[in-house]
Amino acid sequence: MAGVLLASVVAASTAVAATRGRTSKAGLIADVLSRADVDEVPAVTAWLAGDPLQRRLGVGWRSLAGLTGGAADEPTLTVAGVDTVFGELATTTGAGSTTRRDALLRGLLAAATAEEQQFLVRLLTGELRQGALEGVVLEAVAAASGVPAAEVRRAFMLSGSLPGTAVTALSGGAWALAEVALQVGRPVRPMLASPGSSLDAALADLGAAVTVEFKLDGARIQVHRDGDDVRVWTRTLREVTDGVPEVVERVRALPCRTAVLDGETLALDDDGRPRAFQDTMSRFGSAGAGDDAGVLLSPFFFDLLHLDGLDLLDEPLSVRLDALAALLADDGHAALRMPGVRSPDPRQAAQVLDDALGAGHEGVVVKALDAPYAAGRRGRAWQKVKPVHTLDLVVLGAEWGYGRRAGKLSNIHLGARDPDGGEPVMVGKTFKGMTDELLAWQTATFPAHARESPPWGVLLRPGLVVEIAVDGAQRSPRYPGGVALRFARVLRYRPDKTPAEADTIDTVRALLAAT
Repeated sequence: MAGVLLASVVAASTAVAATRGRTSKAGLIADVLSRADVDEVPAVTAWLAGDPLQRRLGVGWRSLAGLTGGAADEPTLTVAGVDTVFGELATTTGAGSTTRRDALLRGLLAAATAEEQQFLVRLLTGELRQGALEGVVLEAVAAASGVPAAEVRRAFMLSGSLPGTAVTALSGGAWALAEVALQVGRPVRPMLASPGSSLDAALADLGAAVTVEFKLDGARIQVHRDGDDVRVWTRTLREVTDGVPEVVERVRALPCRTAVLDGETLALDDDGRPRAFQDTMSRFGSAGAGDDAGVLLSPFFFDLLHLDGLDLLDEPLSVRLDALAALLADDGHAALRMPGVRSPDPRQAAQVLDDALGAGHEGVVVKALDAPYAAGRRGRAWQKVKPVHTLDLVVLGAEWGYGRRAGKLSNIHLGARDPDGGEPVMVGKTFKGMTDELLAWQTATFPAHARESPPWGVLLRPGLVVEIAVDGAQRSPRYPGGVALRFARVLRYRPDKTPAEADTIDTVRALLAAT
């Protein structure tokens, strides 16, 4: 069998980009998946979600410069053949590797049609990332396999692998998906909180059976323990075990054999107040040992997904919190518990928020006690409440400054995620809140992410996420989403988040009613 042609995937990608409806996008992807052999499904799934199956190939715009051109007249490349080349790129290292990699890329692009060349270049350089397309692909997998979408999402949450979930669903159906279980040592995709407009609104929405907990200005962590083996992952499922030995030590001392804990960690000063977010993130450098080993991290856990052979994520939060409280009951471990109050009255809930803000933290998270653990922002079982509206947005471009900022990339263009998988939707610009240090960082960093460099600045490939404080939003015909930010200012960049985790245009539009 010749296998699925790359041209079929390219056609589907092009059609998906031109289609607005989420269901229509999923249908286009499902059609390609249903025609792929089981061995081709992983690559097709990964590519249509915007990534090579091998994830990191070390290929950028500089590597591809001058290699395109001289396109083939007819499509002949297969999915399997292209994936084989990607595999060779991923494993080619050492002396002579640059020449070998250039030869592989040159041969691949020479065999591609013009449309296929454009697709491959965008895939290799991250240009195919389209925000929530991962969610659309999950719906496509459900449609192609005839399995309910909830079962596909659950298997994906537990396995952490989109290609693996697609293979399981298409080859084994609902029965095989049901066999996917939590595995200690394999990270689970984290459950996330939706923005709440206010504490009173969150309490009115979720009722009295809630817990109100501190919302820390830290980094999300998931910690797995199996005997003396302790491993730690970030919210993006990147393992950072070697960089956080103090967290490993604290979890290894707990009175259990196996556990999966969910929480946050951050750096505190001598008075117990949070240090700058950058100090915390300095411990999560790509080198593995942390960029600043002198900064100590304090972990705080708010959920327990597994304990001594018993999976808990399908249990209501009240049961999980009871198990967590029992695990951390000893005085020596009590400090690991996220501060909060269960079933508070309005006065007690307000006091938790005041205490969190007084201690220098961001706010609180209100959680329904009857909710099981589920990945993503589906539903409103967890709601984060902050006194200042903040949004995580994608940086789309930047303009050269003038006056004191001459020669610096200053005014940044901000985009919200399209929940249907399209390109980020521009919602405003800002140069407020930028320190001289941040301006220098932007000027040094942005060119490596540029897709165009017009005279006025740079247009960036979606890749950088920035946290913005806003006073609200207003209707605006100037921007394609019909909404613009009011008094936006930069708080910080979020290297711990990807564009797929940025806030959606729907979240921005919700501010119209809240302000």
